[in-house]
Amino acid sequence: MKFWFITGSQFLYGEETLKQVEANSKVIVKGLKKAPFPIKYKLTAKTEAEIEKIVKEANYDDDCAGIITFCHTFSPSKMWINGLALLQKPWLHLHTQFNESIPNEEIDMDYMNLHQSAHGDREHGFIGARLRAPRTVVAGYWKDPAVIERIGNWQRAAVGAAFSRSLKIVRFGDNMREVAVTEGDKVEAQLKLGWQVNTWAVGDLVKVMDAVTDAEIDALVSEYRSLYDLDEKDMDSIRYQAREEIAIEKILVRVGAKAYTNTFEDLHGMKQLPGLASQHLMSKGYGFGAEGDWKTAGLTAIIKAMYPEGRASFMEDYTYDYKHELILGAHMLEVCPSIAADRPRIEVHHLGIGGKEDPARLVFEGAEGKATALSMIDAGGRLRLIAQSVECVKPFQDMPNLPVARAMWRPEPSFLKGLECWLIAGGAHHTVLSYDIPAETVRAFAKIFGIELVEINSESTPEKLERDLMLGDLIYSR
Repeated sequence: MKFWFITGSQFLYGEETLKQVEANSKVIVKGLKKAPFPIKYKLTAKTEAEIEKIVKEANYDDDCAGIITFCHTFSPSKMWINGLALLQKPWLHLHTQFNESIPNEEIDMDYMNLHQSAHGDREHGFIGARLRAPRTVVAGYWKDPAVIERIGNWQRAAVGAAFSRSLKIVRFGDNMREVAVTEGDKVEAQLKLGWQVNTWAVGDLVKVMDAVTDAEIDALVSEYRSLYDLDEKDMDSIRYQAREEIAIEKILVRVGAKAYTNTFEDLHGMKQLPGLASQHLMSKGYGFGAEGDWKTAGLTAIIKAMYPEGRASFMEDYTYDYKHELILGAHMLEVCPSIAADRPRIEVHHLGIGGKEDPARLVFEGAEGKATALSMIDAGGRLRLIAQSVECVKPFQDMPNLPVARAMWRPEPSFLKGLECWLIAGGAHHTVLSYDIPAETVRAFAKIFGIELVEINSESTPEKLERDLMLGDLIYSR
């Protein structure tokens, strides 16, 4: 996907100045080539008609993930009203200027006319505020790596938003019985985020599984061998997981879906709960949610689209160690190997839930490092995105009788306050654990869609969070 760079100006300064504005803008765009997604200079907008036309083109170009605007000279903001009112793509206002410093000998009125972002961008900023338009503002010199990093953070959010608007999620069966947090308003999710969430019968999946060939299974098992360690004596279970994976992906491809859910309470006609199958599908970029948790499945897929080579997984808070102030995150089977510290191993063990055969699964420890735990919940009439900063650590014991993939972390602001804040915000027991997404990208994503964001970090306190949630009720409730 690409981002369009639109420079603002007007005819007041003459053709020579406009030519220089265009040339300088192209140099700036070239200097931003280290951003994670390409940026393309489109035009220097000088009239209301030009702005409205380019916005319409951006809205209907599927390859355009968003626009970046910069007012090199003074661009009267009334000419931007109609165009920005029509804008349906994410918008970043880059507040920079072509030269880093004021040149003592060169500065004169002609120079002043040419280098007026301190003037033009303030006018541009006013109209963005006046329109109450969702936008991200980044100020700084365009050659500064920190500025380019911030542009990249916004780009990730914009790409995630584009992905979200066309996301389809397949639910094999319903959510786990009597569970509240995995419920939600699918119509609201489609209105706000674009997600299409629909159910497909487990029997339809079984039919596709029955049609999978031995040759297809052989090819996938060969792929497993190249990526993971495995024990040849457990091949029947491994091959069955391959059959499940192939069938699930065939349905996802046929439907055009990039995320799915299942539940151990609805495996009619299946011999095993998909474990290795779901883990390997996540490693290929699909989103997953256990027990019918379509919100976490969708969020996992979006973060994987933002960071295709990144480390993110469906996760569940499983149990606590109060002495060492740590959370053990895991699941019965389904944790993505992208977060593994070392090469995962395929193992087959008994699963004391679901009443099916012993499933193959990947077993590994999660990597160390700073990460973010994210949860999307239905807060009643609105969606709430919760993001908590965490520090993943190496487990202090090997837990030999827990043959699952797992991670261990300490939440911010502290163990106990972090737990309290999560519960006060209504965070789910299912999360997406991402080692890549920074707070700035999470904020930009929430801003693009106008959804409530709750951040839990080193500055959080339960008391402040409760006040913020009360304000959120006033702002976001209908």
